[in-house]
Amino acid sequence: MDRDGVINERAAPHQYITRWEDFRFLPGVRSAIRALNEAGYLVLIVTCQRGVARGMMTMEAVDDIHRRMCETLAGAGAHIDGIYVCPHDYGQCACRKPEIGLFLQAERDFPIDRAASWMVGDSDTDVEAGRRYGVRTILTTDLPSAVKQILDCDRGVRQ
Repeated sequence: MDRDGVINERAAPHQYITRWEDFRFLPGVRSAIRALNEAGYLVLIVTCQRGVARGMMTMEAVDDIHRRMCETLAGAGAHIDGIYVCPHDYGQCACRKPEIGLFLQAERDFPIDRAASWMVGDSDTDVEAGRRYGVRTILTTDLPSAVKQILDCDRGVRQ
C-alpha cells in the first residue's frame, strides 16, 4: 500500500510530511492493518518521498517517521512487514511509481504471490504501478473500506 493519503493524512499541496509531529493517522488505519495481519497478509508500504530529492527532508527523517509509525502501530497490535521508499524526483529512477522498482525490491525480500496481492493507493500512479506489477488494485483514501473489500473478496476465493 501507499503511505500518504492511505495510512496518514496528506500534507498540504506542494508540501511534505517531513517530521513525526506532522504525521496523522487516518481514521481506522490501525485496526485495518491489524485485520490484514490477523488474516495472514504481508503488509508492505511502497511510498514516494520526493521531498528528499527536493532537499525538504532527509532519509533519516523519513526513517524516523517510519520507525515511530511502526511503534504506534505495534501499540495497537498491528505491524508493517516492510517499507520501501523512493526518494527520487520525477524521471530519475525506476522506483518512482508508476514504475515498479519498489515492488521488485519488496519481491527480493518477501515471497510475494502476485495473484493473491493487492495495491491500495490514493492516486492514479499508485493504481497504475499495481497494474504494471500484476496485482489487484484499489483506489481509495479509506483504508478500512479497502481492507473490508480485500477480505470479503479473498474470503470468497478461499471458500
